[in-house]
Amino acid sequence: STRLEDLRVKLENEGLVNISYVVVNHQGLHSRRKFHLLKESVSDYITVYQQDEQQADVWTLLNGNKDDFVIYDRCGRLVYHLGLPYSFLSFQYVEESIKIAYCENKCGNCSYMEPDIDSICENITKKADERLAEIEPKPTGQHSHHRNLHSHRHHH
Repeated sequence: STRLEDLRVKLENEGLVNISYVVVNHQGLHSRRKFHLLKESVSDYITVYQQDEQQADVWTLLNGNKDDFVIYDRCGRLVYHLGLPYSFLSFQYVEESIKIAYCENKCGNCSYMEPDIDSICENITKKADERLAEIEPKPTGQHSHHRNLHSHRHHH
């Protein structure tokens, strides 16, 4: 969670502003007891959302696991759904997925564009694109996001 804060600051310094970060806490009692610790470990810029026991579990609805990163574009469309190990913040996948969601119209045009986005994004996405090409989700409703994660080659 402190790593997420570091990433938020890094991206903001690169000009990627107005990104919403939400941490979704697990429903279980153990996790709910630790909620305040989680909340204290991130800055006010990162929302920590506590799931109610009675509601449908967010991760079940998203067909994912609690350590996943789900990245949406400005129009609320799913651009990337990264599971382990791609969701480890020690790798660059999350950062690059955010950059691509921010800079490219992966899901078609979106009316909520930042006015000066071109200058920010010019160099940002070329590298990121290459690295993420193979783990891109298919744009179908078939939840096949993880179809070729296993075959991904690490470029480091």
